[in-house]
Amino acid sequence: MKLHSLNIGGLTQVQHGGQTVGTGIFKTPVDGPVQATRMTLEGDRQVDLRYHGGEHKAIYAYPHEHYEHWAEILEREDLTPGQFGENFTTEGLLENTVHIGDRFRIGEALVEVTQPRVPCFKLGIKMGDMRFVKTFLQSELSGFYLRVLEEGKVQAGDSIERTLEHPEKVTVQSIHHLYFKDSQNKVEIERVLSIEALSKEWRQQLREL
Repeated sequence: MKLHSLNIGGLTQVQHGGQTVGTGIFKTPVDGPVQATRMTLEGDRQVDLRYHGGEHKAIYAYPHEHYEHWAEILEREDLTPGQFGENFTTEGLLENTVHIGDRFRIGEALVEVTQPRVPCFKLGIKMGDMRFVKTFLQSELSGFYLRVLEEGKVQAGDSIERTLEHPEKVTVQSIHHLYFKDSQNKVEIERVLSIEALSKEWRQQLREL
């Protein structure tokens, strides 16, 4: 497992619904080490902090393996790392094998998986097709957010080592499926709520269910 690409971006102003909207979804690969801090990657911009960033969503990771799938589905040959707004484009970490609460050593940093990604309209802007938001959501190829437990330098090419596999083994894909397609499963919801690493956002939403 390794970090295929490390991607950061600044503030970009885009037009949506007749208004100018700020976004940090336009991320591009960078060379050399970048400091992973408790709240973000050094140099990366998280614009709407109501929905992006924070301790439980400091870094967004997306599997490089999905790029081939999307290239085929969308009939595109221009998909490059950072295309889906991810900070980490990873190799060897998939939603059906990564669990909420798993911990990984990447470079000097220690990170913990906290929740799947739920796309907003800005992904549609980034992809040039607002319909893609629904397609992405239904695919369950969500990627996942990471909390930084130990700060440190990370860079493209770093190996990724799983230092802890959470004993409940609730995969990112299964919790995504639970919330969007199996929301009456109270027994499973209770099990997921027992995982301390689960983000505050998803904990609240599952409690409401």
